[in-house]
Amino acid sequence: MIRLAFLALAAISTPVIAEPPAPKLLSWPDLVKRPKPSPDATIAYGPDQMHKVDVWRPKGKGPFPVVVMVHGGCWTTSIADRSLMNWVADDLRKDGIAVWNIDYRGVDRAGEGYPGTFEDAAKATDALTANAATFNLDTRRIVAIGHSAGGHLALWLAARAKLPAASPLHSSAPLHIDHVISLGGLPDLEATASTPANGCGTEVVAKLVDTPSAARADVYADTSVPRLLPLGIAQDLVNGREDRIIPFPFATDYVARAKAARRHRRPPHHPGNRPRRTRRTRDSGLGGRRNG
Repeated sequence: MIRLAFLALAAISTPVIAEPPAPKLLSWPDLVKRPKPSPDATIAYGPDQMHKVDVWRPKGKGPFPVVVMVHGGCWTTSIADRSLMNWVADDLRKDGIAVWNIDYRGVDRAGEGYPGTFEDAAKATDALTANAATFNLDTRRIVAIGHSAGGHLALWLAARAKLPAASPLHSSAPLHIDHVISLGGLPDLEATASTPANGCGTEVVAKLVDTPSAARADVYADTSVPRLLPLGIAQDLVNGREDRIIPFPFATDYVARAKAARRHRRPPHHPGNRPRRTRRTRDSGLGGRRNG
């Protein structure tokens, strides 16, 4: 009886602790209301006004680790350009990380689509090698971060060494990227083109990869990232389950294909050519991360 009375007293005297309110998610208006920071320099890699790269250089002497930044906007310049990434570039700069924020012609610009958009992204990225010494950037290990359509391009840039030799996009010495972070990306162009529910639509993909022809029947062979798997590099995909623009399966389906490609890969075995150990975080350890 005494024990029951004690428990009743404890229940009455124990304060009720309210759960803290859920944090307010950052909306698009919240973002664009913020003062827009500015880069430290801008370089041109071609004649078009979109052939630009903004350089975000931290304070100090360096050398600085560097991130290649690729903006999204459904591969369409009228939707977004590189300035969309100014806020995140500034955050990285404050953390001592330099940013190579590239721009490129979208499908609504002259010379757009295939091969122009891909060539622009490649040239802008490769320009980092020629300019690294000027800004004291450390290119020994490069991370690429891409948002939305930029997630596709960031992964594609990392896969350029796998491009078919006959492709107009093939390069003998593309800049090596060690790690890609895709933020709400669309890595699989075939899936995007066959999924009307995605926020970019399906017509934009046709403009991006061009129309199949006798000379180029498979328009995805050198443009869609799953066709180039396994990449053999670290990849992180950050996607939201409730994202109404980029369906969540775009990430999880890509992860499954990347893991399958890694399992099916068989390196050659012969004297003097022992297979290299693969880090767990490479294709075989990919994760489709959830946000929300």
